[in-house]
Amino acid sequence: MNAPLIFEPSQSVVAQITQLSTLTMDEIKALWWELHDKAPPTHIRSFLEKRLAYRLQEREFKQTHQELAAKNAQRIQGLIQQQNQQSHNKRTPQPMPGTVLSRSYRDKTYQVTVTYDSQFEFEGRLYSSLSVIAREITGTRWSGPLFFGLRKANNRKGTKNKTQIKTQITSKKKLSKKDQQKNSVKDKS
Repeated sequence: MNAPLIFEPSQSVVAQITQLSTLTMDEIKALWWELHDKAPPTHIRSFLEKRLAYRLQEREFKQTHQELAAKNAQRIQGLIQQQNQQSHNKRTPQPMPGTVLSRSYRDKTYQVTVTYDSQFEFEGRLYSSLSVIAREITGTRWSGPLFFGLRKANNRKGTKNKTQIKTQITSKKKLSKKDQQKNSVKDKS
């Protein structure tokens, strides 16, 4: 849908924005196509006018301040990458280089050494992920940090991990026989 250019390039952005309210709905849709290269998402005029006004200002800003716009784009990408790294590091703590992680699995003890470049050495080979090592040891997919005890398991609704079950069993032993009978009746129902 190629519509004729509605706005003259020499007009100021403010004049273009004030002119939006005088346009017909077909002209608004044509301008949307011109500025966004796709169909308008809705037929609500006030929504389209606001988004068009923003887009006109954005386009004008990018034309007059290309250097600043490029710097801002770089800054935004840097912040996004930094945020992603921080959120990843919060979920999985990274052990210090030289740390030896030990895990007993099926009566065999496995040791992994953290290297200076945040990789992991296992049986003479370097790995970038603990999960790959855990999969090699167990033969099934595992969260490496969980397998080596660097983080706790997330309990999904309706499931209990072994430590919760163990805690419940030991706490029942400390109850009197009368209280145990009450709890066992509750557990059965």
